[in-house]
Amino acid sequence: MKKRNEITGGVYLVIDPSWDTAFTLPRLAQALHAGISTVQIWDHWPEETNKIAFIQDITALAHAAEVPVLINNHWELVKETALDGVHFDHPCAEIEEIETIIGRPFLKGITCGNDLTTVHWANDHKFDYVSFCSLFPSSSADSCEIVAKATVQKARKLTKMPIFVAGGISLENIATLQDCGINGVALISAIMKSVNPFETTQQFNTHFSTSSHETNPRP
Repeated sequence: MKKRNEITGGVYLVIDPSWDTAFTLPRLAQALHAGISTVQIWDHWPEETNKIAFIQDITALAHAAEVPVLINNHWELVKETALDGVHFDHPCAEIEEIETIIGRPFLKGITCGNDLTTVHWANDHKFDYVSFCSLFPSSSADSCEIVAKATVQKARKLTKMPIFVAGGISLENIATLQDCGINGVALISAIMKSVNPFETTQQFNTHFSTSSHETNPRP
């Protein structure tokens, strides 16, 4: 059975904190009920947002379903909340210091592009997964380069870490990524702006068998 302290694959939902919680929370609840594996709170905060209160709302829902919640970049918030981990946008030279400051085990993921040195770095620092962005043009991934499928295929040969892909992924194009050796997809609008987040999450989940969710031992 999947534990909250591990990430293996499946549907990874990214939450945009700039959206009103009255919009976000019911849709997150539907996606959790349908079976998402992970939640990330994106680094897209309006100035007036109470970050701690927002995180508490998200973690309360996700943890009730035994789903881990990661924060994008703001690792210091892991010390102040029930967050389960951090998703970094870039390799961090201070990663060992951050681990010491947090003072408890936490999940670690990182965004990768076409430069596979990031995958090697994540392997060396025992990260829990990598996520390639962006596979397709996307308004929410405008800071990411377009990643070649061949890059993801090469990464699969370099690591046993779960590999996610993100950026412009839809039910119409996900099948074109199945030969890349991916374990899951990271989504925002495809689920959160769906007419039926529960049903859409279920449809994405059909692309990932139970066996593909199991983490292989690290090399």
